[in-house]
Amino acid sequence: MTERADAPKNRRRGDAALAWNSPNLAGPETLSLSSSDFDHEGIIPLVHASTRVGGEDVSPALTWSSVPTGTAQLLLVVEDPDAPTPLPFIHCVALLDASATSLAQGALDAGNPAAGVRVLRAGIGSGYFGPAPPKSHGAHRYVFQLFALADPLTEGPRGPALENAKPRDVLASAGGVLARARYDGFYERSA
Repeated sequence: MTERADAPKNRRRGDAALAWNSPNLAGPETLSLSSSDFDHEGIIPLVHASTRVGGEDVSPALTWSSVPTGTAQLLLVVEDPDAPTPLPFIHCVALLDASATSLAQGALDAGNPAAGVRVLRAGIGSGYFGPAPPKSHGAHRYVFQLFALADPLTEGPRGPALENAKPRDVLASAGGVLARARYDGFYERSA
């Protein structure tokens, strides 16, 4: 059997459309971002994967430093640029208090977010949605992107409440990035 050239295993969106590469989210890469749950460019443990693939949808612990003076709010975006979709799949969008320096495991749960965390709409519902790549599609990269914003996002673009706004509209309305960082992890779903 011959596979079609556009079969899902051959399609990957790539980095170009990540929030990281949006002109309005450009800024100095002076934040430091890390996780105690997996190494940068390491394998994301199953507990952080989607319940759809046997995981628990528990967001990983994250720690950051070097937030610049004048930061009004932090914006966290988690995307899968390897998803066979027109744009990278958004796994989480959250607003964090500017004074925060870390998130514990599970802090991005839509039903019970940590203090100082405002979870917004993502690709599927709100809050953190763990890795769930298609079977036999190879390893997918999950890009955790943290932006220090000079101006807070307070209401949704084009009218709806921020929590109900489309994720790409929220990202397009953000700006004034004072600093940023990214931390990548990989997850692969076996056949």
